[in-house]
Amino acid sequence: MAYTMVDLCWKLSLCFFCYQVVLGRVKREGHYIAAVYEHESILSPNPTALVDRQSALGLMGRNLDIYEQQAVAAARQGAQIIVFPEDGIHGFNFTRRSIYPYLDFVLHSRSAKRNPCREPYLFNDTEVLQRLSCMALKNKIFLVANLGTKQPCEHSDPHCPSDGRYQFNTNVAFDDDGTLVATYRKHNLYFEYAFDAPPEPDYQLFDTPFAGKFGMFTCFDILFFEPAVNLIRQYNLKQVVYPTAWMNQLPLLSAVEFQQAFATAFNINILAANIHHPTLGMTGSGIYTPVKSFIYHNMESYGGKLIVAEIPVITTGYKTSLESNERFRENLHPSCKTFTNAPRDDQICLKGGQETCSRASEKGSEPLPPTFYAEMMYDNFTFVPVWGEKGELQVCANTLCCYLNFQRVVLTDELYALGAFDGLHTVHGTYYVQACALVKCGGLNFSTCGQEVTDATALMDFQLWGNVSTPYIFPLLLTSGITLDFADHMGWKNNHYFISKNRTSSGLLTAALYGRWYEKD
Repeated sequence: MAYTMVDLCWKLSLCFFCYQVVLGRVKREGHYIAAVYEHESILSPNPTALVDRQSALGLMGRNLDIYEQQAVAAARQGAQIIVFPEDGIHGFNFTRRSIYPYLDFVLHSRSAKRNPCREPYLFNDTEVLQRLSCMALKNKIFLVANLGTKQPCEHSDPHCPSDGRYQFNTNVAFDDDGTLVATYRKHNLYFEYAFDAPPEPDYQLFDTPFAGKFGMFTCFDILFFEPAVNLIRQYNLKQVVYPTAWMNQLPLLSAVEFQQAFATAFNINILAANIHHPTLGMTGSGIYTPVKSFIYHNMESYGGKLIVAEIPVITTGYKTSLESNERFRENLHPSCKTFTNAPRDDQICLKGGQETCSRASEKGSEPLPPTFYAEMMYDNFTFVPVWGEKGELQVCANTLCCYLNFQRVVLTDELYALGAFDGLHTVHGTYYVQACALVKCGGLNFSTCGQEVTDATALMDFQLWGNVSTPYIFPLLLTSGITLDFADHMGWKNNHYFISKNRTSSGLLTAALYGRWYEKD
């Protein structure tokens, strides 16, 4: 009889294991399964109109119904955490008054944790929180979402708005029991006149049993030191959740392009959920590790998209093969080595709105390609054309000099250019950028360089480097169809930062070093 019971237990265990495999819930050690959902939100037809709370809940309930379906689908695939996008529940383009009925009451506190699903009676106006909490509880999944929240304030508070309340763009995180474990109030608002920025940056984390601590921030925050960079540095974070409502801007700031660059630059995992409204240029979500991504970018069709992927837990000792500085110098073409060591008096400086430099040609050498200027990302970049099958180029702007060693696999009739910008960006936000960028131009005229381009055929080997003054450099590598590629090597050498790639996986759109000099904002 004892043998029969042991045999029965073994068979039951084997059946349970097989059941878990079918559900996708068997995970490799040191890995976890994450999900993000790119949501085509149901929007208010007139967001500036004043409505009552019940009408607002009706609209938000339709979006929450979709969230619930996706939480169930993610859990069935074994996901332990799911992230939903910014503005996915209530929408956008509200006024301060018109958004008020859409706001839940949230008490922002590091210590007070509560379970809105189990304790719905604690506060009024928490219907959205309750539904999100119950989703997490029913599906036994960590859940991150974004909603509008309100909090009354006293006029004795010097930051209190005149209407006596704060209105925040807020991320909420629930554990797999439905407990609200973290709230984050967006710090860098992007023309969001319905919301207030918190008086001080929020540094919000939550702990998980499968991947340790996660930090969170929202959309435009990713371009600034506070709170995103400081949060990662201060708490040595390796996992980040990132709801966003990002409008793509090529060639340097498409959603998937910069999300991947951020993950690579800080050697972290990012779970990024974007909104899906192609007519507004809004798409691009993904699950990113420093060296691999699972992305969705679709400007053609409508409807949401669930991404589920198993990724490694990034720890403080996690290493990649990207930081291989010594190999950079060994692989440099001899003439490129002289670029990084060339003294300033070996350069011709031209005046044209800003100082630019081109390396002086030696006797008997071919004439240098012409320097020209074109607007890219609303900034005045200094360019040189990338002509021919192979070559070495240099272009400078202010204190920044950028260098390129390239070889095309097959010569095509596409025009590329190497550009440099070193200055304060002032359109749709104010922030200081140092950028070295190899980009495909929109046509064959210089004036088309910097335009938005989505398709390319030229495969290229390249080494791109520059004397960037900031340590915060985001390596961009975007290929035809808005797909991502990864550098073979990157890092610092002789006070220059570089990326190198032997043959891009498809036609090259952008290869760039996007430096953020936060101190000069």
